[in-house]
Amino acid sequence: MPERTCIVTRTTGDNAALIRFVAGPDLSVVPDLKHKLPGRGCWVTATRAHVDMAVKKKLFRRGLKAEVTASADLGSMVDMLLVRDALGSLGMARKAGQVVTGSAKCDIAVRTEEAIALLHAMEAAADGERKLDQARRAVEYTEGPVIPAFKLFTHAELGLALGGLNVIHAAVLGGNAGKAAVRRIVALQDYRDAPGPEKNLAAAEKTSAAAAAKDVE
Repeated sequence: MPERTCIVTRTTGDNAALIRFVAGPDLSVVPDLKHKLPGRGCWVTATRAHVDMAVKKKLFRRGLKAEVTASADLGSMVDMLLVRDALGSLGMARKAGQVVTGSAKCDIAVRTEEAIALLHAMEAAADGERKLDQARRAVEYTEGPVIPAFKLFTHAELGLALGGLNVIHAAVLGGNAGKAAVRRIVALQDYRDAPGPEKNLAAAEKTSAAAAAKDVE
């Protein structure tokens, strides 16, 4: 994969770990998740904290070499696009027969090691989550695969993507479409970043300051 440089940290990495941005016709900063929009692009480490920092420090002007304007809610816009991308991919996996819904079917998919990921709706009851997590741990205990669990979507979002009225639990199965969906789900979780926004913002400020000091040197 080609390497790109983050405008916040000034470190390089493959473009799968960064988000590309371009200047729109009105000189607004536009996220380009699929890396297909025309024109000069710049890259930001794919977490909400780094996108927010790029906006706060007005780093897009330097990265795009233009007097662009980055909306204050650019970080939220990227999150919304990542959610849409992940749910669309889940819908494709469902059409390919690589998603099952309902607690009982999910439990079977986990215990038979067909599942490669488990999804809980944000409204899922603790007891339902606990039972499926017990199944995941049982598989791991017997040296089976580690099956990650995610809690990123509302039941309404899952229902819309998966063709059900009230989806609380879903399991993604192996297969090209299922793996593609999990990659997008992981990208969303990584963007939101588990340690929390305050910790991430502090880390982004630290790396941004270090990059600025390097420029001065």
